Amino acid sequence: MASERFYNAVAAAVRAKHVRQKRKCFGTYGGVTDMDTLLHCSGLSKRFGTLTALDRVSLNIAPGEVVGLVGRSGAGKSVLMQMLSGLIAPSAGEVLFDGRRLRWPFAARRFGMAVVPQRPALAERLNITANIFLGSEIGWPADMGWLSIPNRRRMDARALELLAELELPIDAIHEPVNQLSSEQRQLIAIARTLLHPARLVILDEPTALLSYSSQQRLLALIRRWQQNGAAVILASGSLDHIFAVTDRVIVLNEGRKALDERTDSISREALVSALIGEGERRQLTPMIWALESYYDAREQAERLRLQQRRLERDLAAQDTLNQQLIRQMAAQLRSLDQANLALQDAQRRLLTEREHERKALARELHDQVIQDLLSVNFQLEDLAQELEVEPEVNGELNAVRESLRALVDDLRRICSNLRPPTIDSLGLPAALQSFARDWSLRSGMQVTLQIDPELGRLPEAIELSIFRIVQEGLANVRKHAHAHRVMVNLQPSTPRAIGLIIEDDGCGMPDGVDLAALAGAGHYGLLGISERVALLQGKLRIANGELGGLRLEAEIPHPRVG
Repeated sequence: MASERFYNAVAAAVRAKHVRQKRKCFGTYGGVTDMDTLLHCSGLSKRFGTLTALDRVSLNIAPGEVVGLVGRSGAGKSVLMQMLSGLIAPSAGEVLFDGRRLRWPFAARRFGMAVVPQRPALAERLNITANIFLGSEIGWPADMGWLSIPNRRRMDARALELLAELELPIDAIHEPVNQLSSEQRQLIAIARTLLHPARLVILDEPTALLSYSSQQRLLALIRRWQQNGAAVILASGSLDHIFAVTDRVIVLNEGRKALDERTDSISREALVSALIGEGERRQLTPMIWALESYYDAREQAERLRLQQRRLERDLAAQDTLNQQLIRQMAAQLRSLDQANLALQDAQRRLLTEREHERKALARELHDQVIQDLLSVNFQLEDLAQELEVEPEVNGELNAVRESLRALVDDLRRICSNLRPPTIDSLGLPAALQSFARDWSLRSGMQVTLQIDPELGRLPEAIELSIFRIVQEGLANVRKHAHAHRVMVNLQPSTPRAIGLIIEDDGCGMPDGVDLAALAGAGHYGLLGISERVALLQGKLRIANGELGGLRLEAEIPHPRVG
């Protein structure tokens, strides 16, 4: 009985200490926040001496919302993430979590926050299980805190379950973590977040140390947290990851919030523009000659701007002639950007107008010319039946009618190439199936078409562009590949992107792909495909595939479906 009274007294003291600590961290807050807001940050600033790392940043995050945090090195991302994790206090501003004001420092885990830092902070001399359960040990009695007796067998079993979920094979669960690789250490830090349900998950550049497969598992884990109603803040330098899983994206530039937009309503170009600090958002797409993709163009422009800044620093104290040279270079760079934008807009308008003209021409041929030819064919048939003509004349009439029918079939095929009739009514999959079947009959090559059965309707411009890419790709195979079979694969690669692969078993390109050289020789098929993918803000990779022929891989972003 004395032992039981002792344990009850100690447990009561521990619970009272926890209550005091929680009150100390939260403080008091008289108002009540919006039920749809889990985290509210207002005017957060952080100064280190004369250096301002964060300048009046405000944001709101709702339960179940995934927010991407993007910024170049030194933009203030890590400072903001450490502040929200309870590690450093702001110089000004406040943070409300679930309607209560936070006070620094605080233990994020106690308030339903899970944190994965950029560099995993592990206890080097402890084993894997001890690091996963550090501060959250399973013991008896359960409410005794650090006075509980650890249940190592249960903790080992749970640790193995978490590591299996992350597909991290570990030979010895009691191995010290200082013997592990950087990726394994990061996965152990991620395993900590799975111990208890979290209301807010803070991920500070979590994929920097992970392989591609582990990155994909983390992205799937973020989607699962979102489905369970948890909010997620993801700081990442990968725009692919940001566009794959986030609902909203926030850009920091020199400590200030430069952009806060829904992910579905912003383009990669606007995001890059906010990242590099341009004064206005401009829809940028690549030059269609001299450079193969938009990303190469932006990288080259960024290098020019960096060179300009260095030149400005180096020549700040020099004579007027050098200063004039700097101004001339800046003016030339602005003129180049303006010319580039004008060319991009002209190319976009040209493709749009060409599609409109094709649609109008196909409709006119189908509704007027084909109907007139069919009418003439019927009149010849009626004439042959009404008049008693000689067999030779009747044979000639039949030959004329047969020629008319062949001409109608040719015109229908031309109409289908100009504007596939099924794409408007039945969608892209039906149009591709019809086209592939007809192309295979005309070319004599076997076409294997693989389309995700769950693929729904996409915006008209994207469906038309994908159809034209397949059309141009198969035409290129027929002219140059000397192939026997072609594979076309259309599958979603992420919730906001669709992947297209065209691969043949032909001769390939032994000297690699040089789009400029092909254009100079009068071969514009691959260049046209590159232009279409670039204008859709997508990515294109051209290389020889496993079948021996050429392999085109395109990834095209689109608004998230479903």
